[in-house]
Formats: sequence, structure tokens, C-alpha cells
Amino acid sequence: MEQSLPLRDIHLPDAISWWPPAIGWWLLLVLIPLVIFGTWWLYKRLTRNTAVKSAKRLLATIKDDQNTDDLQKLQQLSTWLRRVTMSVAPKQHNAGLTGKAWLAYLDNGVEGEPFSQGIGQCLGDVQFRQEAPDDLDINALITLCETWLKGQKQ
Repeated sequence: MEQSLPLRDIHLPDAISWWPPAIGWWLLLVLIPLVIFGTWWLYKRLTRNTAVKSAKRLLATIKDDQNTDDLQKLQQLSTWLRRVTMSVAPKQHNAGLTGKAWLAYLDNGVEGEPFSQGIGQCLGDVQFRQEAPDDLDINALITLCETWLKGQKQ
């Protein structure tokens, strides 16, 4: 009494394809670039803020130093401006600027043209000076540098 049933052979499912990826892969595809960008942005922000804070301290030191004359303060301010600019702005835009181009670049951080047309003109050629200009108001120049530094936080 053996009856043979009409059974079919075992049917295996198709192999799992790689497309479309599971939801976890889609999340990784979005999260990895976001984490990389967020880390880069946070690093830039922290280093920029650190540079500005250090610049404030250094400017206060220059301002409060009673042992230096006006020419030395002028040279220190010029060096300070270069250092701060190199720290907070892209180097390819400002590294080689001198003279009127340097003063025009500094004018971008403040209203008007106080570096090109005002008190800041003396910073254009300070490295070649043997003595401070007669009409130099070092306190006004330091105030201008403080105003310029506040504009660098943007």
C-alpha cells in the first residue's frame, strides 16, 4: 500500500542581495558625515575662541606694559595683529600682505577705514621705523586693535 505523494523537492530561497541596504546602513551613511563635520566644526570653533582669548590677554599685556616706549608698543601691536590674523583667518588670504594691502585687509574687520586712512596707518611701515611718529596716540591705536579683535569673533 505504498502510495507516493506528489511532493516537490525542497525549494531554497534566493540569496539575499546587497541592495537595498538595511535601515542601519542608511543611518550610518548619514551619521558618519554628520559626526565628521560636527567634530571639524567644533574643533575650529574651539581653536578660534582660544586664539581670540589669548589675543585679548596679550593685548592687555601690551597695553599695561609701562617699561616699553611707543615705538616698541607699536612694533608689538604690529606683530600681535599678524599673529591674531594668522590664527583666526585662512593663511592664504593674509600671509603675504604688506603695506596698503595689509591695512586694507585690517579695515575689513572694522567700520570705515581706520587702518588705511586713520590712526592705524602707522602699522603699514612700522618694521622700517627707527622712532615712533610724532602724532602717535598709542592708546587710541590699542582701542582700535581691541575693536578690530571684537570683529574677529564672527
